[in-house]
Amino acid sequence: MTVHPSPYSATEPRLVPFITAREGEDAAPANLVIHRHSSGPRLYYRDEDPRDRDLRGVLLARCSFNPVDERGQPTGKPQWKMMHPYRQIMCMQTMRCQVCQEPARTPLGFIFLAGPSDHDLTKTQVITNQPPVCFKHARAAAKLCPHLEDPMVFLAKSAPLYGVHGTLYGLGADGVKVIAQPEEPLRYGHPNLPTFLASQMVRRLSSFRVVDLEELLHELSMTA
Repeated sequence: MTVHPSPYSATEPRLVPFITAREGEDAAPANLVIHRHSSGPRLYYRDEDPRDRDLRGVLLARCSFNPVDERGQPTGKPQWKMMHPYRQIMCMQTMRCQVCQEPARTPLGFIFLAGPSDHDLTKTQVITNQPPVCFKHARAAAKLCPHLEDPMVFLAKSAPLYGVHGTLYGLGADGVKVIAQPEEPLRYGHPNLPTFLASQMVRRLSSFRVVDLEELLHELSMTA
């Protein structure tokens, strides 16, 4: 999601979504290796630890972290067009708000935002790489993102994990090399996942309805 700062006063902290990458947060040096097993090749880090894989065992892209401020938010100049891989995956995996990282569930379900032309509603499923937003930050998230000027708002009862975006690796004459960077996410269970490096997690919206943001926020305020 492309986001830009909203017009806060000089005395207020500028709201920046938690998932936004910051200047100085860089991709870690590549230290990948592929080992062959009876089940086939599998991608690893040479110094891997359990935090390097998601709940389904897919290897995750590494990225450095800036220090956090007194509110626990990342510091550094926002890179508005980019999402930090770990923070995106953490919010998506645990269904936390992409703005404040608090639990995103509302009494009516999960709120997901998208641009007015991001999804074809004639298709049987909607998949998204955008983590949900909480009730408190739904309006702010829409204002922070120019292409959400007239946002498509999904209220989903559930949003099961679907797959991952990232890079497919293989073995070449000089070792590990990039094979492809698919435009579409690889679904969990795909045979290429063992040698795939994930940079974003994707969920599939199910039991959802498209709603008006202001009407939804009013409805939620009545349930509080």
